[in-house]
Amino acid sequence: MTTTQIMLLIAAYFVVLILISYFTGKEDSNEAFFKANKSAPWYLVAFGMIGASLSGVTFISVPGAVEAKQFGYLQVVFGYFFGYLVIAYVLLPIYYKLNLTSIYTYLRDRFGNVSYKTGSVAFLISRVVGASFRLFLVAKVLQLLIFDQYHIPFTVTVIITIALIWLYTFKGGIKTIIFTDTLQTLFMLISVIVTISFLASALDLNSISEIYTHVKESTLSKTFFFGDVNDAQYFIKSFLAGMFITITMTGLDQDMMQKNLTCKNLKEAQKNMVSFSVVLIFVNILFLVLGLMLTQYANQHGITAKKDDLFPTIAMLPEIGVITSAFFLLGLIAAAYSSADSALTSLTTSFCIDIIELDKKPKASQKRIRKQTHVFISIVLVIVIVLFDAIFKDVSVIWELFKAAGYTYGPLLGLFAFGIYTKVQLKDKYVWIVAIIAPIVSYFINEYSVDLLSGYQIGFEILIINGILTFLGLILIRRKQH
Repeated sequence: MTTTQIMLLIAAYFVVLILISYFTGKEDSNEAFFKANKSAPWYLVAFGMIGASLSGVTFISVPGAVEAKQFGYLQVVFGYFFGYLVIAYVLLPIYYKLNLTSIYTYLRDRFGNVSYKTGSVAFLISRVVGASFRLFLVAKVLQLLIFDQYHIPFTVTVIITIALIWLYTFKGGIKTIIFTDTLQTLFMLISVIVTISFLASALDLNSISEIYTHVKESTLSKTFFFGDVNDAQYFIKSFLAGMFITITMTGLDQDMMQKNLTCKNLKEAQKNMVSFSVVLIFVNILFLVLGLMLTQYANQHGITAKKDDLFPTIAMLPEIGVITSAFFLLGLIAAAYSSADSALTSLTTSFCIDIIELDKKPKASQKRIRKQTHVFISIVLVIVIVLFDAIFKDVSVIWELFKAAGYTYGPLLGLFAFGIYTKVQLKDKYVWIVAIIAPIVSYFINEYSVDLLSGYQIGFEILIINGILTFLGLILIRRKQH
């Protein structure tokens, strides 16, 4: 594809999103922005959440990691499934019973205002880091494919990327996102299937059964790792990490839960969560199959690109054809924006409700403050992405994202677990200290685990360790029962 063709494709895509925004954002109210008036159909939410969960990181990094890590990521995905069941039958009933707009108000009701603010700040940091990682990856690809040709700096690419998201979310908020996410998920899945079809043909695989046999017999499709407990991919570690990553990055995350809270009632929200969790397993298998085929195609054709560069490099080769390249770009952009737009909206929601307590502001100024916050969060994302560009070079972004999540979501895991599974009250004013110390101690445990734990290498389970340390810290500041 030429640069002009790519530009026209992206422009057409955003025209469609802005049209959706126009029709869904006619009711420019805070209730519609934050909760979609609690009228969203569960099946639309479920389908759209696939795109929001996967993001551009999954789209690029999961296939790119197959060469080094085989299908080991699927162990994490199986953990995801059980994590979603915990969300559906433990967390969602609590959120619906309390009729929450921000899930962190639970912490205020349970422990006090400092716990509430601590949870909110932990989410804001987590989501800013997560959303920035995702957008950073896509901005890099767009830079490579388009903006480098015009000698446009990376910072300008990032500003354009964020500005486009702001453009179609600033009025409708979550109501718009439910519909745009559905469209974007569809584009992303079509993109993967089209690319797999092309690669199958190139590898002389002419049916689904041939593809299945080929994948099954390949050494790259090794899924379960039971051999060495010190291995970061050891099954139990990966499974538990996947489960707790889901509980925290979905169940304790305002972004993902905001979508669930738009359903009409608890039963519909649970239907959404369970159906979404099943579909997600199969979608991730598709991405891993894609990664295996990309690796084999690269080896056959002397392509040296690795990790996150693998998929974009192959997808834009002239021999791939314009249609496959176009679908790759659509899929990538859709995957990136389906998670980034909801992140921007949820960050706006959390900042408005949890930090500045918008409901306590004069009624006449609430909408203006929400819109100003939306712009402010957009600027923060730009700054963080530009910083990432200076820090991260040759990395697989999905593994860095999960590492970061381990430190930022750990305090939320500890706080919610303590609130749900104990009846103990806390000395609320000290909670923030625990939330700072636990990640710091976790970091040092992770850094020196090989020396401290006889060669044991910590993987994603750093999140669980962080959550446990937070839980233990909260025990130390409990109030004495009378």
